[in-house]
Amino acid sequence: MARIKKYVEEVQLEKCPTGITGLDEITRGGLPKGRPALIAGSAGSGKTLLSLEFLVHGIVKYNEPGVFVAFEETAEELTKNVASLGFNLDTLVAKKKLSVDYIYIERSEIEETGEYDLEGLFVRLGHAIKSVGAKRVVLDTVEALFAGLPNPAILRAELRRLFRWLKNMGVTAIITGERGEHSLTRYGLEEYVADCVILLDHRVTDQISTRRMRVVKYRGSAHGANEYPFLIDEEGISILPITSLGLAHEAQKERVSTGIPRLDAMFSGGGYYRGSSVLVSGTAGTGKTSVAAYFADALCRGGKRCLYFSFEESESQILRNMRSIGLDLSKWTKKGLLKFHSARPQLFGLETHLMEMRRVIGAFRPQAVVIDPVSNLTCVGNQFDVTSMLTRLVDHLKVEKITSVFTSLISDVSESAAGVGVSSLMDTWITLQDIETNGEKRRGISIIKSRGMGHSSQVREFKLTNKGIFITEL
Repeated sequence: MARIKKYVEEVQLEKCPTGITGLDEITRGGLPKGRPALIAGSAGSGKTLLSLEFLVHGIVKYNEPGVFVAFEETAEELTKNVASLGFNLDTLVAKKKLSVDYIYIERSEIEETGEYDLEGLFVRLGHAIKSVGAKRVVLDTVEALFAGLPNPAILRAELRRLFRWLKNMGVTAIITGERGEHSLTRYGLEEYVADCVILLDHRVTDQISTRRMRVVKYRGSAHGANEYPFLIDEEGISILPITSLGLAHEAQKERVSTGIPRLDAMFSGGGYYRGSSVLVSGTAGTGKTSVAAYFADALCRGGKRCLYFSFEESESQILRNMRSIGLDLSKWTKKGLLKFHSARPQLFGLETHLMEMRRVIGAFRPQAVVIDPVSNLTCVGNQFDVTSMLTRLVDHLKVEKITSVFTSLISDVSESAAGVGVSSLMDTWITLQDIETNGEKRRGISIIKSRGMGHSSQVREFKLTNKGIFITEL
């Protein structure tokens, strides 16, 4: 058995890391080293950007110079288009780490003859590779080379020559291709690039756009086969890594205060477990946001950072409202311990919300996160989609040991948690409700569950006053 394992390790396919967040995890290490890979997709799906990031990260992170050959955009246009993402191509070219070559092809001037070949391209590309010592090459997009060639025999022969030539040069290459009607690419390039094919998709559903990526095939290597959401922002492309669904996080024993002493006492005197997920559900006006805000305040008082995602109120509105119950959160925002991120759910699709939240979390690196209210996400997705999105978010937060508090609006106490089926994802579930006794409405608080710890099973009175939150016996 040991000999077999050693042999498998020796013949394992060598990878070329892309440096793109999430992609190297999906491909188990990157693209096949020394072989061509195909990136297919419709216009605007992100093919050129992904290819450029592959080259730039190769230079900056792995000291592997690159060559970018464009058939549609000039070097000047390309440089300007990616400057907003922080890519300074001129600097890399000046350091002789990158060569950008624009090859103009006029389709009407292409004459189909028996002697048509790509020898001129090979000479030009070979010179560019040698001039910078390139290890990575991008051809964007290869259809431009064959747009004027209706003869399939010539087309197939030249495609085979192109990919064979790239392999012989020993470079890791990306060839981009436009999506075809009945095949992945217009000219069936996937038939010739058998090593690795990645499909990018930009779709619009119910007026909400999402971007997805799928590794169609990867010869000689295991890989993630699902569709994965990805985001294009000012930092480039980021893809949700598959490790966020691994359930490999370590359970924490440390406790964090709820910010409400009597509520801590209901959890055997200790509060929540660090890194756990907490759901606070209740009908309108029961104090869900107040409970979440007191948790954030307690965390900041301990010198730790809290990130507050609001899908219903602006930062200014939350700060004002919390002052009415004796809570001044503005001092923590000024000190940089509390950060608000407010946006309507309809601004993005669920996958984009997830990627944006991960990006903000990664930049701020908080010890706790509040999502208020999670039930509003049903505006941009059905129950299954919302549950799927929240599953990945909760798992990611657990891996990072970040305590999370989710608030959720329910129409009545008999309704399931959040109405989006997330109660099973939560380690702790607190419910707030209106209780009517003797013609008077009072608020009640109770703990439905709290995994791994003893807790009170009683319903207590929950009072919101201008001096704070008080929990008493009913």
